[in-house]
Amino acid sequence: MATLCRPAVSVPEHVITMEETLALARSHHADHPQLPLALRLIENTGVQTRHLVQPIEETLKHPGFEDRNALYQAEAKARVPAVVRRALDDAQLRAADIDVIIYVSCTGFMMPSLTAWLINEMDFSSDTRQIPIAQLGCAAGGAAVNRAHDFCTAYPDANALIVACEFCSLCYQPTDLGIGSLLSNGLFGDGVAAAVVRGRGGTGITLERNGSYLIPKTEDWIAYDVRATGFHFLLDKRVPTTMEPLAPALHKLAGLHGWNASELDFYIIHAGGPRILDDLSKFLQVPPNAFRFSRATLTEYGNIASAVVLDALRRLFDEGGAHDTARGMLAGFGPGITAEMSLGRWSRADDRQPLVEAVV
Repeated sequence: MATLCRPAVSVPEHVITMEETLALARSHHADHPQLPLALRLIENTGVQTRHLVQPIEETLKHPGFEDRNALYQAEAKARVPAVVRRALDDAQLRAADIDVIIYVSCTGFMMPSLTAWLINEMDFSSDTRQIPIAQLGCAAGGAAVNRAHDFCTAYPDANALIVACEFCSLCYQPTDLGIGSLLSNGLFGDGVAAAVVRGRGGTGITLERNGSYLIPKTEDWIAYDVRATGFHFLLDKRVPTTMEPLAPALHKLAGLHGWNASELDFYIIHAGGPRILDDLSKFLQVPPNAFRFSRATLTEYGNIASAVVLDALRRLFDEGGAHDTARGMLAGFGPGITAEMSLGRWSRADDRQPLVEAVV
């Protein structure tokens, strides 16, 4: 069965703190009639630090969509390979062992996808399949896990590589002054993550079932307005309330598997904000500590979009993992409003299994 192995995660070197974010909001929007509300909402996120691909002085500039997208491409090519190598090492595989690359990102655009560049630059086989996903936003991390699971179910000896590359700071729009935009300016951060799903062997979450659910008539609650200046992020004030209708979908998926979603051993959940985690804790009837990995990602990195679930899973590994056969859930939420959900058990590789060598 397919096993989601230890993710590798990297965040950029430029850091902005909560205090610096609030100070910038006060100085740049001193006359904004709803500034007190925006400051309160940013403080309530609990995000203490975020990492950016540029110094904040450059981030606040807008040289145009063309320049920003060129920077996205350059930074992706500079930062992704090292993360991929670590993920492959953690899974005890080489590039030649990968059968499909699933690349998720919603903060820049490339065609061909970065998958084509990776195949050429990192010695993946030329017959490696490519699955780039661009329009699922924060839910794409969960979707990538599910598509990797599906692929390895169809091809049991195959291995899938997941790459999430999100530079949310490149979507900053200085002219967007709505409360949702101001909140987003203090919530989102940049990060790159990668993980391998092995068709056989490996230590991590052995994936058993996945599912997707879309809340009807909410497609405009999280969206991009694409203009000449780039991606303008639209965030409806109703988004924090979405856990009430999504929790039943999580319960249903677990129930179909004979599990109780309220009684699992670990939870890897997208940290869109503290309200999301608080409400899901309430509606799933699990203690707040169950989402400690997601809360840590939110506090230290902010919302890093599709990379959140992989970083939260990395934190579970850092804690020593779970006990053998522990049952868990992974879920990402994003535009649609969409939930991408999976269930699995913790498993450890057979110590007798040899390291897989690259084909030469």
